[in-house]
Amino acid sequence: MNTPVNTSVNTKAPVTVLGLGLMGSALADALLTAGHRVTVWNRTPTKADALVARGAVRAGSVREALEASPLTLSCLLDYDTQRAVLDPAAGALHGRTLVSLTNGSPAQARETETWAHALGASYLDGGIMAIPSMIAGPGAFILYSGARDPFDAHRATLEVLAEAKYLGTDVGTAALYDLALLSSMDMMFAGFFHAVAMATSHKGTTASGFTELLVDWLTSMVHSLPAMAADIDSDDPPSYEQTLELVLAAARNMGDASREAGVRSDWFDREVTELEARIAAGHTMHSAPESVRLLKVAGS
Repeated sequence: MNTPVNTSVNTKAPVTVLGLGLMGSALADALLTAGHRVTVWNRTPTKADALVARGAVRAGSVREALEASPLTLSCLLDYDTQRAVLDPAAGALHGRTLVSLTNGSPAQARETETWAHALGASYLDGGIMAIPSMIAGPGAFILYSGARDPFDAHRATLEVLAEAKYLGTDVGTAALYDLALLSSMDMMFAGFFHAVAMATSHKGTTASGFTELLVDWLTSMVHSLPAMAADIDSDDPPSYEQTLELVLAAARNMGDASREAGVRSDWFDREVTELEARIAAGHTMHSAPESVRLLKVAGS
């Protein structure tokens, strides 16, 4: 938090930030830099010291924090913590907008919207697709869903934090997309760690050297995703398919190579078992639409 505060500080819409972990502090810092009057609250008050030194107002209570601004950004640990913090002062939300930037499920977002609306508050649910150091910088974006009016009313303020992507009136959509995107990242990192563990079993191979090849390979593969998505959306035969026998052979080879390198092969062992079962059931081809279909629970 080294950026100087905007010389026009306090000339823009006041905003409250609840929760001053790394992300909450980054959000408050960006708003201060942009010239907003920022009121902050944290269970441990000293976490606000650096922000107060830069011009933020430290609220003495949650109610005081809510009453200070028409817009409150909640960046607390989870929805249960958020409710525990807000419930005692919930009446102060009447006529104001609450934006939840915590992490949780679509069902929790919908439950929170119902709770907020019953209090006479507007509500948006959000998913931050960035790490704290990316806030107010290039590449960061935040997903929002819920009623359109509060999003439009506060969009200029929300855009200070990151590109604001509105996903529609179903308040659970931001949480769904947030966790879907995170699941892709999680599996990508798991694949990266596995690949590096395999490659560095070879004497003289460094993680940095191997990763140069890996980034080139993955970057080229990313460009195939739109075509796969088009196949998934289409009722026509997929444009790209492989035989299950070929996919099975590759899975067996990756499992064998993992074991030879002294690396766990759990993922590939499960894949081999599943592919063998599909072949035994008479299936012959592998495609993006079929892969997505198999992941979905029957009846969902």
